[in-house]
Amino acid sequence: MNPAPNLVLVGPMGAGKTTIGKRLARSMGLTFVDADQAIEKRTGASVATIFECEGEAGFRQRESTVLAELLRDTGRLLATGGGAILSEDNRRLLRERGFVVWLQTDVAHQLQRLARDRSRPLLQRPDREQVLEAMARQRAPLYAQVADFHFDTRGRSGLAAAAVLRRQLATRWQRGDGAAETMSP
Repeated sequence: MNPAPNLVLVGPMGAGKTTIGKRLARSMGLTFVDADQAIEKRTGASVATIFECEGEAGFRQRESTVLAELLRDTGRLLATGGGAILSEDNRRLLRERGFVVWLQTDVAHQLQRLARDRSRPLLQRPDREQVLEAMARQRAPLYAQVADFHFDTRGRSGLAAAAVLRRQLATRWQRGDGAAETMSP
């Protein structure tokens, strides 16, 4: 059993972090927070607009600040953005303040799930498949580095995935109060 004050979902876009996270949080009595939505709420701008105005580097800086604030609390289920693991500081923070579940999928399933999605800045290109493959090659080792548990979402609805994941987490994660945890500034 691995105690941690929060449950954190990482993985590529289209893996189901928000969809599964909402259902899982409800069934486990956790407060659900989507990091990208928290950034949008704080800035009053969409992720796409932030990318357009500040570039990816500006967005990543905002993302790191929001992650640090969100993980100070306990009893949260946090759905991160797909690139949150790109920062070593973020990976350290996720490991310190959460039990991290890597929601895995493949590019074929991502393309299927994201076929109608036009809101993701990194996919606003005609070569979506190549972009997703390049991101998978870059990010998979980082997801593996931070993850306490791997969960394959392929072929499962959000409801089914949340139910299976909840059963699997019952023997792997226990909610810690975080009292013994310390946060680096």
